[in-house]
Amino acid sequence: MRVPFRKMHGLGNDFVVLDARKSALALPVDSIRQVGDRHRGVGFDQLVTLERAEDADVFIRFHNSDGSEAGACGNGTRCAASLVLDELGRDFITIRTPGGQLSAERLPGGIFRVDMGPPRLGWADVPLAREMDTLHVPVSAEGVSDAACLSMGNPHATFFVPDLDALDIPRIGPALEHDPLFPRRANIGFVQVMAPDHLKLVVWERGAGLTLACGSGACAALVNARRRGLVGARATVTVPGGDLVIEQREDGHVLMSGPVATAFTGEIELG
Repeated sequence: MRVPFRKMHGLGNDFVVLDARKSALALPVDSIRQVGDRHRGVGFDQLVTLERAEDADVFIRFHNSDGSEAGACGNGTRCAASLVLDELGRDFITIRTPGGQLSAERLPGGIFRVDMGPPRLGWADVPLAREMDTLHVPVSAEGVSDAACLSMGNPHATFFVPDLDALDIPRIGPALEHDPLFPRRANIGFVQVMAPDHLKLVVWERGAGLTLACGSGACAALVNARRRGLVGARATVTVPGGDLVIEQREDGHVLMSGPVATAFTGEIELG
């Protein structure tokens, strides 16, 4: 089956977007991996599929490049939301994802903002393997320790470090992702606090590895830094691909703002 796709990115975090609202698509793991292969396929960090939703404007599903399904993807949500906003000619939509109900809006200057909902801070919400304080989780690797953990619809562990450049993230990232404390694995964020309103972040993404940006990881970084008293309610989060603006409202909801772009369109073979 040949289906049309759109290749998009949010600050370099790239996606293949498929539309399954009119006709369901078969997405076996082998097909996802083949499309995600950057040498033999199109290549992506996540595959994003638009589906019908009875209680929202759209349902968005995410798969990592290794074929596993992800509960949330901030940059992917923002990219897909921009398409639906343009299609409907509106400035606000509601979104259903495996991680929960979200919303998105168009801002001036080509910026799109997604309400990622409130973080989940309980140990079973992350989830962790056993009960513990999620603000200080005893997991470590060379050069990092004392993670702060939460769920943004997907599991995140955030490490605060004095110098990001001193870390060998491609080496320690996989070990941390698969640590026994994370029964469903975890997205691993490494954060350097630059100022009370500025964080620098690199994420080793569960099922995808190093990416140029991670929207849910940026949300987790802001919330965990705020829990530690390191930043206020709003900060610029600089990722390798650029800047995201993250804000936590008084009701706990986390808002993520940033640009989106379409790289190209085409057709791919599925099944």
